[in-house]
Amino acid sequence: MEPDLFTAAAEERQEKDPAASPLAVRMRPRTLDEVVGQQHLLKPGSPLRRLVGEGNGGPAGPSSVILWGPPGTGKTTLAYVVSKATNKRFVELSAITAGVKEVRAVIDGARRASGGYGKETVLFLDEIHRFSKAQQDSLLPAVENRWVTLIAATTENPYFSVISPLLSRSLLLTLEPLTDDDVRGLLRRALSDERGLKGSVALPEDTESHLLRIAGGDARRALTALEAAAGAALDKGETEVGLTTLEETVDRAAVKYDRDGDQHYDVASALIKSIRGSDVDAALHYLARMIEAGEDPRFIARRLMISASEDIGLADPNALPIAVGAAQAVAMIGFPEAALTLGHATIALALAPKSNSATTAIGAALDDVRKGLAGPVPPHLRDGHYKGAAKLGHAQGYVYPHDLPEGIATQQYAPDALKDREYYTPSRHGAEARYADAVEWTRKHLGRKRP
Repeated sequence: MEPDLFTAAAEERQEKDPAASPLAVRMRPRTLDEVVGQQHLLKPGSPLRRLVGEGNGGPAGPSSVILWGPPGTGKTTLAYVVSKATNKRFVELSAITAGVKEVRAVIDGARRASGGYGKETVLFLDEIHRFSKAQQDSLLPAVENRWVTLIAATTENPYFSVISPLLSRSLLLTLEPLTDDDVRGLLRRALSDERGLKGSVALPEDTESHLLRIAGGDARRALTALEAAAGAALDKGETEVGLTTLEETVDRAAVKYDRDGDQHYDVASALIKSIRGSDVDAALHYLARMIEAGEDPRFIARRLMISASEDIGLADPNALPIAVGAAQAVAMIGFPEAALTLGHATIALALAPKSNSATTAIGAALDDVRKGLAGPVPPHLRDGHYKGAAKLGHAQGYVYPHDLPEGIATQQYAPDALKDREYYTPSRHGAEARYADAVEWTRKHLGRKRP
């Protein structure tokens, strides 16, 4: 069997001296049932379970798969589990170091193994997006004829980085970021497991919370940080990984921020009030605290959209499109790049001219409706498109504004109880100054009596 990441020599060394391998390697699941997260890919009959030999597909053999997901979500782990569990020949290549020559050697070996002693070959190709089009083309005959069953891993969008013929011959499996609960389970297993830290240290709740924030859904990052912090604690003769030790080890301060408690709302409130107060620097500080603490970027984006209408409104009509665009971008890209988009929107909103006139206007209108100030719609504004409407007087006497030179008709629009009510009081800030002039002119031409 060709050498790969899971070579016999490395396994033998790990068996003799487990500590020689990183904690993240030692804690790799041995079976699919030990895998945390990605349960949508591990259901009975799934392609991955068929790759390890579960089920009997008869003439329908296992399909080649492309694993797409961010770092630390388990792509290499799933390939490792397949390599340990399958009764097939398993070969691993990395697109960083391999080329067409190596691919052809694997394919030739696979054909010999199949023809010589009926052994199927599984090829794990890591970082497939680093292969050129020509290099990916070299895989096509082997995948199409099933000389090899391909497991390819990529962090890049395969629709842009993998050639279409290879995509059409494989199943695309999307890995989701691990949740905090997923990573928490891994950490606790690593603390107690014989392959891990064997109960030599404990992890207090505040340290665990900071470790989860550092991990950001990346299992490898979490286990690497845990191993470093545990080593530092043991060197000090401590049996507990304190928060200070973790901060010193990973060189990253713990942000005091509880996503489910007061800090969540206090910092979010401070962000919005800083934007409202036009203090761009304070706003960026609170935004950075939320980002560093692992706040959901969608929550931040929602707050910015609300701020755009609540505190800026028509003083800068572009504020809301900027906030909405930021929210859409955040949903597509996620962290860490989403920090740039949220910063962009926060700066724009903080420096925009401010007006809460839209907020007070709808608030006053809602207050009247809730008090029962409504009344029937004036007859000339009612729907006149159905048979019999004219007999009821509906739509009779309505003046079509577009027929008039100035485009505005002197007629009543509000119910009788509210005909002289004024809700909108524009400011003279920024672009809203022109709305102030417009509302004064239109009310005069509507024949509105001042209240």
